[in-house]
Amino acid sequence: MTILHTSDWHLGHLLYGFSRDAEQRDMLQQLTQIVEARKPDALLVSGDVFHTGTPSASVQQLFVEAIVALHNANPGMCIIITAGNHDSASKHVVFRTPWRAMNVHTIGTFDSNNPADIIIEIPDKGFVIAMPYVNERFLPADTFANLLAAVAERNADGLPVVLMAHTAVAGCDFAGHDSVDARTVGGIDCCPLDMLGSGYDYVALGHIHKPQHVAGANGRVYYCGSPLPVSFDETAPHGVAWVSIDAHGMQPVVEPIPISNLMPLETLPASGAAPWDDVVQMLRDFPADRNAYIRLQVEVDNFLSPNANYEAMALLEGKKARLCVINTVRKAVAKGEAKGLTVSQLRQESPEGLLQRFAADKGFSLDDELIAMFRSVLRSLNE
Repeated sequence: MTILHTSDWHLGHLLYGFSRDAEQRDMLQQLTQIVEARKPDALLVSGDVFHTGTPSASVQQLFVEAIVALHNANPGMCIIITAGNHDSASKHVVFRTPWRAMNVHTIGTFDSNNPADIIIEIPDKGFVIAMPYVNERFLPADTFANLLAAVAERNADGLPVVLMAHTAVAGCDFAGHDSVDARTVGGIDCCPLDMLGSGYDYVALGHIHKPQHVAGANGRVYYCGSPLPVSFDETAPHGVAWVSIDAHGMQPVVEPIPISNLMPLETLPASGAAPWDDVVQMLRDFPADRNAYIRLQVEVDNFLSPNANYEAMALLEGKKARLCVINTVRKAVAKGEAKGLTVSQLRQESPEGLLQRFAADKGFSLDDELIAMFRSVLRSLNE
């Protein structure tokens, strides 16, 4: 069985107020071209089709046109789409019946009393367990194991078995993702790998935007990542994944396929921060014909001039680039290594990491006793 695995389209996303419609249309056209050229047996979209649960009519129309184009590019292909935590389950359920005429399966909800509803058999090719996003607290611990056991009973011919899920698996690389702490990523509780059960050949994951294999899964569990970045901190490559599985029990072969972006997200400077005068020169030198959304990282002693935003926008006048945000970073203290944090960096830092930064800022070291006391207090607060 051959699969094109994608997720996290986030159609309708606004980047600092800028519509990304043109980029997303281009991304979907690239996806259609891949389908037309490679003719996969199945296209799997593992959640977060939309950026909000209430997408506009134009955004829904974009989705419909894309699915029709993907179907026409390879009419024999099975298309399976599951809801993510950003999606409204009802948006995937309401048109489920008419979509079937095009071999499109949209899965918005999971009914534990009728688990077979999310088991999709692709004749002579394989089985797909299409689990939409469900808060892990409401899923019995043996849900995935039972679904895989049900497929095993039907899989007399040894066809590949694929599981779809939109979740955060503990131990993954969440770099660049918003709202990260020790227990949740992007509003979803982290689950252990063994919660997914065993007996699958491939797990097509969504939610984490950085492409990666999940550690400890022997190359069988994979995040394809988002085809376009949703924030400036998502600096990893973006694209989709081509997956081929010869038979049940065989190792899947995963090939990342890059997707180009009409409007790249660029940070000036590319790393760290620079004084305002240096950043101004970077804007002056930025090519007029280069498409980009721009984030500025400015190093300051105290505060940035209230005219900075106006000045930066004036420097980009007549150019194709668009200014999104100016972040200020305070200079490092004279005798320490502690530096200011952007809001995104602050969200990704652990409480203990912030304590270490505070200690460095004040010029003292934390001994084991102090760290143990801090962890004890933190546990009490969490409880």
